[in-house]
Amino acid sequence: MATRQGNPRPRRAEPVLITEAQVSQVDQHAARKKRYAITMLVRTICLLFAAVFYQTVWLMIILAVLGTVLPWVAVIMANDRPPKKRQEVNRYTARPDRQLESRPHRVIEG
Repeated sequence: MATRQGNPRPRRAEPVLITEAQVSQVDQHAARKKRYAITMLVRTICLLFAAVFYQTVWLMIILAVLGTVLPWVAVIMANDRPPKKRQEVNRYTARPDRQLESRPHRVIEG
């Protein structure tokens, strides 16, 4: 069995984007679940701080309203798919020394 000595090109962790394809459904779903979990964590923290600061009425009201509204916001954000990203597509461009020479094309009529 032959072995390679040395690695001339290091491998990249992520593949290079060569198409205009969107992010996969699995990746979109994972990002939405993460965003939902973070929003609900912020809601829990708001409600806990509202209970801690019950003596400061204005702060308690603000935190309680945030704790009440954030579940609705979390559901709306989790059900919405991400907007399409405007990316520059990585297209192949041949080096000048590797391009074929351009010749006039022969047209056959008849």
